[in-house]
Amino acid sequence: MEKKQNSGTNKNRVNELAKSFEDLIVWQKAHEFVLSVYRVTKDFPKEEIFGLVSQFRRASVSVPANIAEGFGKKSKLDKLRYLNISQGSLEECRYYVLLSKDLGYLKVSSEDMLNQVVDVSKLLTGYIKAIHAGLNKEENRSR
Repeated sequence: MEKKQNSGTNKNRVNELAKSFEDLIVWQKAHEFVLSVYRVTKDFPKEEIFGLVSQFRRASVSVPANIAEGFGKKSKLDKLRYLNISQGSLEECRYYVLLSKDLGYLKVSSEDMLNQVVDVSKLLTGYIKAIHAGLNKEENRSR
């Protein structure tokens, strides 16, 4: 069973068992980011439907999808592999926010979207560190 992130003052603190990936604060924030991406990209120029819109949406969906898939894996190494993919997709999204801003497509503050990326990134890093810590404890016990 996974540990759930506490939504109290220290969002990176891990202390409760999560029954589903939906219980994870990192997944919830990543899902909110996807919804933001879908909202803003619906107003992008039509010629970007198969270009930037498609890429931005695909990358954003990859973040919570890989968190969810990693949650279902039994081995910590498998979990970490999927979380690493999430991190890569999140960085891809960071670039798409900057590109969208520079192209003049964003009607919302790029700072707001980048703040969402930063928030998810911090939570994801905390989640990865917690799993690494558990992995290190297991390795030390087996020695």
